[in-house]
Amino acid sequence: MDNIWLIPVVVVVLIILANALRVIKEYERGVVLRFGKFHIVKDPGLRLIIPWIDRMTKIQLRVVVMDVPSQEIITKDNVSAKVNAVVFFKVVDAEKAFIEVEEYLKATFQIAQTTLRSVLGKVELNELLGEREKLNEELQTIVDGLTEPWGVKVTAVEIKDVELTEQLTRAMARVAEAERERKAKIIHAEGEKEASVQLSEAAKILASEPTSIQLRYLQTLVEISAEKNSTIIFPLPIDLIKTLTDLMDRKTK
Repeated sequence: MDNIWLIPVVVVVLIILANALRVIKEYERGVVLRFGKFHIVKDPGLRLIIPWIDRMTKIQLRVVVMDVPSQEIITKDNVSAKVNAVVFFKVVDAEKAFIEVEEYLKATFQIAQTTLRSVLGKVELNELLGEREKLNEELQTIVDGLTEPWGVKVTAVEIKDVELTEQLTRAMARVAEAERERKAKIIHAEGEKEASVQLSEAAKILASEPTSIQLRYLQTLVEISAEKNSTIIFPLPIDLIKTLTDLMDRKTK
């Protein structure tokens, strides 16, 4: 009974320790304010603070993946579209993230949202659809520059989807089809041109060698007779007959 006074002392000590000891995880930092003024940033581990004098807030340093929902934008060429994105960022300075801005997560989200609308509203639709990598880098640079004073590092901004109206999608499909037909016609015309050049050159060669024309004529007859079993009557050129008669006359002499 003489040591009964120790019970309240032990209880008080336990309460003090419970309020004094803090466990900080590896991916966290503890920002300590003493009498409302910044005191220190504590590293991971079991840390001690002065109860009711110090106040510690844990700040996570892991990369945060934040979705930016679809934003209504009007491109430079007056096309309406909906664009969403994803932002990757992390705290690199726990002191600034806690002191310089009220809620760094909410503030970063608002900056990313407004920057997305602002930047994409200055480009044309073709650039939005075809140059995403360039736009991603521009968005990342702008957002990172705005959040740097808060100790927040934006590592990447990625445009996810560009949603167009159904009418515009159909119009783009028609344009793409017309472009494919145009290219096909150009390729066909180039083939015809190349073939006509080759035929012209072949005609010049045959014209310079009359015997070549006769041999080609005979070759055509052989090819046709091999493919079909029907009788085909070809008029013989006078030059060919004259050549054959000359050969026969030479043999008789």
